[in-house]
Amino acid sequence: MEYFVMDNSSLFRPRLAAVCASALLLGACAGDGPPPAVGVGPAPEAPRQVLRHSMPPAAGVMNLPGLEAVIGENGAGLIRLFGQPRLDVIEGDARKLQFTGTPCILDVYLYPMAPGAEPRATYVDARRSDGRDVDRAACVAALRRR
Repeated sequence: MEYFVMDNSSLFRPRLAAVCASALLLGACAGDGPPPAVGVGPAPEAPRQVLRHSMPPAAGVMNLPGLEAVIGENGAGLIRLFGQPRLDVIEGDARKLQFTGTPCILDVYLYPMAPGAEPRATYVDARRSDGRDVDRAACVAALRRR
């Protein structure tokens, strides 16, 4: 068996030089230190933000003609005015009372005007049983006559 040895070292020198130059350029692109390990150990914690609890801004108060007897009233006063509500929903410090009659459905939203204060009516919404809007003051007047 014969082996042919060819001296092609002169052919490989330019290629070797190009490979070495590429390795040096790639090494220069790498940052300081070793690359980060992937999937090893616990994930680093994100910086924590300190959130301070603050009171939400004061609720806006609806101010429309014909709602003077409702806006600012507490739950007991609204029950005296309209009778027993169909719904009485409490969420946190807010409350919704729903009064119904043939002409309309009246939703009254009560919010405390200061921390720890009793919720007062600040907003009124009125609609027909089919969901179409109704004049709020007309609904209040119609439900008061019952």
